[in-house]
Amino acid sequence: MRKTLLLGTLMIFAGAAQAEDLPLFNVSCPGNLAVSSDQGGPVYINGEAVASSAVDDRHFQVKTAQINLFISLEDDDSVTVQYSDQHGASGVCEAIDD
Repeated sequence: MRKTLLLGTLMIFAGAAQAEDLPLFNVSCPGNLAVSSDQGGPVYINGEAVASSAVDDRHFQVKTAQINLFISLEDDDSVTVQYSDQHGASGVCEAIDD
């Protein structure tokens, strides 16, 4: 049990450290999902902060019970957000101009 708690704590800190590379973005996904992030995170879905993890320095992932997001920082520093939901729907989210 102690090892599980320690591992969980370490994973939380590792995830928080990795999220520092998240770029600023604001997108709209089908299903009335507003997804955004400030520079360095966190990621918000419909205004609620959600946990994210870095796949590498240009790709990030968000997993909730209802939705998975894959965030890519492109070579021109634009952001692409792809989503999939628990019912099998998937697609690319559209950038929102502020």
